[in-house]
Amino acid sequence: MAILFQALLLGYLLGTIPFGLFFTWMSGAGDVRKIGSGNIGATNVLRTGKKWAAAATLLCDGLKGAVAVIAARHMLPAGAEIFAALGAVLGHLFPVWLKFKGGKGVATFLGLAIALDWPVGLLVAAIWLGAAFTWRISSLAALVAIALSPAIFLIFGHHGYAALALLLSALIAWMHQDNIRRLLSGEEPRIGKKSAGHGTAH
Repeated sequence: MAILFQALLLGYLLGTIPFGLFFTWMSGAGDVRKIGSGNIGATNVLRTGKKWAAAATLLCDGLKGAVAVIAARHMLPAGAEIFAALGAVLGHLFPVWLKFKGGKGVATFLGLAIALDWPVGLLVAAIWLGAAFTWRISSLAALVAIALSPAIFLIFGHHGYAALALLLSALIAWMHQDNIRRLLSGEEPRIGKKSAGHGTAH
């Protein structure tokens, strides 16, 4: 139990790094928490019009998940990477430094999926990108890709990772409940739209 707690804590601390907040401030756009949905993820950073900041946020939020998995594999016994991955997403969603108000976990999930098993992670990322280019709705693309991830892990023979993906997909869907309501009403904003409103945040 102590080792699993260490893995969870390692992942959590990595997940709490607020890259969206840093890159938005560096771009001169101010506090991302006062823009759009108020989330610190890449989609909301994109609403500032600073595309490089959004891209950097997407990449670094993904790296949080990947580094958590890789570090746990090298430092802790086998299986600890599952708890580190869980911790990374929890840290991104509920960062203690920002009063537990973070992003919605999509980029971090993609990063940890690639680190857990890169063919699975790349397939999930491809589904996400394909859906995003097709519908131009970030939240819909993310929800579709992540919902399919448990089945993809199962197909590749990773039962433990599939269970993790199922848990995280449910958690991330819960974080997107406002997006889901807007999707059902046809009011969800499209990618790249500067909005004073909402949307997803990765």
